[in-house]
Amino acid sequence: MFKGAIFDLDGVIVNTVPLHFEAWKKMFSEYKVKFDFQDYKAKVDGIPRYDGTKAILKGLSEKEIKEAGDRKQKFYLESIEKNGVEVYDSSVELIKELKYNNIKIAYASASRNCRKILEKTGLSGLGDAIIDGNIITRGKPDPQIFLMAAEQINCKPAECVVFEDAVLGVQAAINAKMVCVGIDRYQNSLRLVGANIIVEDLSGISYTQILKLFAK
Repeated sequence: MFKGAIFDLDGVIVNTVPLHFEAWKKMFSEYKVKFDFQDYKAKVDGIPRYDGTKAILKGLSEKEIKEAGDRKQKFYLESIEKNGVEVYDSSVELIKELKYNNIKIAYASASRNCRKILEKTGLSGLGDAIIDGNIITRGKPDPQIFLMAAEQINCKPAECVVFEDAVLGVQAAINAKMVCVGIDRYQNSLRLVGANIIVEDLSGISYTQILKLFAK
């Protein structure tokens, strides 16, 4: 039975991906490390920033990892203040449709900025729970973040659908034993193998279609 919907933030509800990528690239350039968009999608997308820093910068101490990760955070927040945040209208419309059908909504993002962005865009009021990088202790593909979200909205894992655009996020949803809708905005659906269905945008799926995924 379908009772809960869990939405990742970056790349799913808001288009912060370009902002994140440029912040990572700027930080890594300080270490003379080449970093392209493929590196971003494969190694740092959807995971806590210190884990992402470790994935690229090898051999640094924990203190140095934290300093580098904090530099990335500084660049990212400066970009948000300067450029604002683009919201995917189709995602908001789906959230509203699900709420109309009495589906509980949780936001689940490894980003420590999740709550701030939801408030800045006026989306926090549409959700019933927020699980972010300030709460979790294990990053994706560990299912912790999605299991915590399900608990917060009083749903069993088997009653939840996860909306994800990241490789590790899809893996985390699978590990949580939840239905998963993969969002492929880059015409590379093989990245999200394992998702129950893959769409290019959330305009491509509805409440009725999600119900059918639980019937399989």
